Amino acid sequence: MSEEEIISASEIGQWTYCHRAWYLARTGAENRNVRALRRGRRAHESHGRSLARAHVLLWLAVLFLMLAMLFILGAVLFRK
Repeated sequence: MSEEEIISASEIGQWTYCHRAWYLARTGAENRNVRALRRGRRAHESHGRSLARAHVLLWLAVLFLMLAMLFILGAVLFRK
């Protein structure tokens, strides 16, 4: 069996997502839409950075909420 006849699991996933993209990748066709790909890549990177910032902000919010709860608990327990 030659390498051309072997299809990997990732190729099956690519084929399932887009038959045309799988075919073009399999045949080694050059992409003529380089600008759009660059724009898309930059958009995805920007979105990824936004998600990372949101994740950090979420954990900071949880941390501040827990600190506030500790202060309230301390005020209630140690009230004179």
